Amino acid sequence: MTTATPTRRAALWALTVLTGINLINYLDRYVVSAIAPDLKRAMSLTDTQLGWLLPAFMLVYMIAAPAFGAWGDRGSRTRPIALGVLLWSVATVVSGLARTFPQLLAGRAIVGIGEAAYVAIAPALLADCFAREARGRVYAVLNMAIPVGAALGYIVGGLMSVHYGWRAAFFVAGVPGILLALTVLRLPDPPRGIQEMAAGASAPRVAADGPFAIYLGLLRRWPFMVVVLGYAAYTFALGGLAFWMPTFLERVRHVPAAEATTGFGAIVIVTGFVGTFAGGWLGDRFQRRRREGYLWFSGLITLLAVPCALLALTAAAPAVYYPAIVLAELLLFMSTGPINAALVNIATPLERASAMALSMFAIHLLGDVPSPLLIGRVSDLSSLGEAVLIVPLAVTVAGIVWLIAARVNERTQPARA
Repeated sequence: MTTATPTRRAALWALTVLTGINLINYLDRYVVSAIAPDLKRAMSLTDTQLGWLLPAFMLVYMIAAPAFGAWGDRGSRTRPIALGVLLWSVATVVSGLARTFPQLLAGRAIVGIGEAAYVAIAPALLADCFAREARGRVYAVLNMAIPVGAALGYIVGGLMSVHYGWRAAFFVAGVPGILLALTVLRLPDPPRGIQEMAAGASAPRVAADGPFAIYLGLLRRWPFMVVVLGYAAYTFALGGLAFWMPTFLERVRHVPAAEATTGFGAIVIVTGFVGTFAGGWLGDRFQRRRREGYLWFSGLITLLAVPCALLALTAAAPAVYYPAIVLAELLLFMSTGPINAALVNIATPLERASAMALSMFAIHLLGDVPSPLLIGRVSDLSSLGEAVLIVPLAVTVAGIVWLIAARVNERTQPARA
């Protein structure tokens, strides 16, 4: 662990490596979707068995996150990240060697353990590499890897499966992570709170509380939990939209299946990349002007997405709903960097990994895990056209909650250095 503020070069190298890992992270997640038909044929799987591959990963991922969050707040941060990346990469390669469904399911579940280590600890490490007013851009860059990695998962998985078989897709997805795991060990691991101390704050007090007490304290902290609940509503909306939008376009708007899938996928890639980057830059400008600038920006830009999302889901003409989808996705992705920066800034330097782990657990448990199921249930009871209107409602809740949190935090919380 270094004992001083990292140089700009070292900080940028850490961001580059961790962004590369995030790209591989999402490539690994989505490669299964691309090779699902081949898996089904090769192993004689049912659709139910195929459907379990993602939940098995997500459940283990959510359960493992708090353990890694506690580890990341107590000791080295580079070692657990490296261990996690190595574990998920090896598990991905082993998935390519699976001969039976239980072996494949176990491989995907173990991937969840490894990815939990990275997602919980990496944002906390980056917080000590960059000043608090620059963190919106930092987390925007980190999260731009999400749409790109997801798209590469479909592309790499599809190409490898067609030309070399589905096993090759797992091998290609897993090997880069093994190399990146070794690189992580050479990243800077500065003292917790070094950026705040450089700005004039006192050194953070080392707490004697155990991990359970830290998580309990976070659960009781209103400013933190309200932001997380808004984030859960936001994730609920994005998860439901991502899962059901191609089907909505095909079933309700009568768009050909191939066009619905590829068209929406292209929109997500472009808006995800542009929106996430622009949101990080604009969020930092807000933060320099207001103490809760990240929250103000996230709340306002998310509410601006509501009428666009509503128009995208109610307009009948392609000339109207396609531009509305683009604008809604663009505005929604703008919150990604700033809201993660807001969460990191609310937490103290000695609990940031735990805070990100708890946030990750909550937003998936309350967000993108139940939203596809709930929308599907409402669709069965009425219609998909009516069911998807839950999405703009959830977006509205997220925006309002973040604005309330921004206003209350500025009035009641002491100024932070």
